[in-house]
Amino acid sequence: MRNLNQSCITLSAWRDLFRADFQKGAEQLRQHVAGLDASESVWISLISPEVLETELARIATLPVDAPLRGVPFAVKDNIDVAAWPTTAACREFTYTASADAGVIERLRAAGAIVIGKTNLDQFATGLVGTRSPWGPVANAFNPQYVSGGSSSGSAVAVAKGYVAFALGTDTAGSGRVPAGFNNLIGVKPTRGRLSTRGVVPACASLDCVSILAMTIDDATAVLHTATGYDASDIWSRPTPASSAVSPQVFGIPDQTEWHGDQSQADAWQVALEKARAAGLQLVPLDFSPLYELASLLYSGPWVAERTVAVGDFIDQHPGVANPVVEGIIRGGAHFSAVDTFKAQYQRQRLLRKIAAIFAQVDALLVPTAPTFPTLAEVEADPVGKNAQLGRYTNFVNLADLCALALPAGFRADGLPFGITLIAPAFQDEALLAFARQWQDLMPWKLGISDIPAPISEQMGAAKTQDGAITVAVVGAHLRGQPFNHQLLSLGATFLESTYTAANYRLFALKDSVPPKPGLMRCDQAVREAGIEVELWSLSDTGLGQFMRGIPAPLGIGTITLRDGRSVKGFICEGIAQNDAKDITHLGGWRAYLSTLPANNKELDHG
Repeated sequence: MRNLNQSCITLSAWRDLFRADFQKGAEQLRQHVAGLDASESVWISLISPEVLETELARIATLPVDAPLRGVPFAVKDNIDVAAWPTTAACREFTYTASADAGVIERLRAAGAIVIGKTNLDQFATGLVGTRSPWGPVANAFNPQYVSGGSSSGSAVAVAKGYVAFALGTDTAGSGRVPAGFNNLIGVKPTRGRLSTRGVVPACASLDCVSILAMTIDDATAVLHTATGYDASDIWSRPTPASSAVSPQVFGIPDQTEWHGDQSQADAWQVALEKARAAGLQLVPLDFSPLYELASLLYSGPWVAERTVAVGDFIDQHPGVANPVVEGIIRGGAHFSAVDTFKAQYQRQRLLRKIAAIFAQVDALLVPTAPTFPTLAEVEADPVGKNAQLGRYTNFVNLADLCALALPAGFRADGLPFGITLIAPAFQDEALLAFARQWQDLMPWKLGISDIPAPISEQMGAAKTQDGAITVAVVGAHLRGQPFNHQLLSLGATFLESTYTAANYRLFALKDSVPPKPGLMRCDQAVREAGIEVELWSLSDTGLGQFMRGIPAPLGIGTITLRDGRSVKGFICEGIAQNDAKDITHLGGWRAYLSTLPANNKELDHG
């Protein structure tokens, strides 16, 4: 792996480096960026030394614990980054972005640094990674094979350790196929969870921004940071609290077509054997309604969305686009309004059948791709090979599902194999919960390196006290606060720092000496980032002893976390807010304490 320091190829490693020593982190990032090769087909543009210094100065002003401070990432070049060119892999289409895309705004605000824009199948049209005037992006493991598209450059940039994570887009599988072909995690979130404002549309009603990362915790951190309703994006949807319970009953296709790729078929059987041995229930199902729905994406009027997006440009600049891409985009003009309504009715009928499939299982488990073609094979049959790769991806957005691509070992020829989990909308957290379980079954290495993927922090925490109760604390029992010793004396174990769901308020209770916080649930989202809490593991007996000392108006109830989990924790009676100070905007009790005079920071329970 070409990386100046293999200890810094994950989000967590970069973040921790900058937290420990900002100047050391900055110097290492300068050296890292200086070592990247702008001529490699992974890149369309790279950050200049001058802009990098501006970015380092910007993040130096952020809080030390900003969740992504100093973390370098790459952006597929159909997503706007302010003052950077956006090409969509077409030189004649290029414009300079006047503002960050919505998702870029959130990540940069958290401290992440864009260090490059990546190559893609032109106008995000393709699953192969070869349809670009910047050249095909070769697979990170074997340059004779495709990297997968359209988010090809983003995937290879992560797999080779050039960035800690990257953004792609995923309309038909473009964030999942490249993940599967390059030994990565590929998050295809629920449509509308991540803003698509500032993304060059492929099919605007179906487009998603996707995330490519090496570890579960990194993928989760990016997803949670990037999540947020965007009132300026007509496709944005609020993210409700959802279950993070790992699915255990999976629907698998009752028949699979491997297009002669026996290595892919064999790797799938190994993955199934591992799943069954772990006690997962695999239910063979008829996927024909899903395949029928998938056919509408390129054989139906949804192609016309691509024509709406860039058809005028293609008409005004004939011959400048990749011939295959141009043919697909022009083809959308042949569909009528009647065709569109017929297809919508067909889709609605199929959605009823698909709902019946999900009534039988928790989620679907499929191969990420049924075959792994070479560059030569795609050159010989660009349309046919591309169509094969979308077998298990094309239906997902049309059916309003979420998906998660995961590494699943290696084929006999040394190429990576991947599986994909698919679930109904807003079950993203449940899929990530299963990813932690899957890592136990089929552990992977980081990209093309020999470094084992670290065990998820949440997975490791869950094992510290198997069967114990998880309790969220928000005030005096936080680490470093006056009553943290009560937890320790009861044998509690720290699990993690996290945040509540968006529908919680935090109050400083009136006339409480010392001051106390009160956490209250409300009917609607009030702070997208949630309120800071710590999770501790406590035995049944310990929790009982703990509760005896909690004074009114505080109590122990059920709290919903930002990732959808439900835990026990400190809550406050609603009547207490009448005379309390609302400090929700500060995001946590520690932040509030920092606003108080030094002699007023002693506190009681909370």
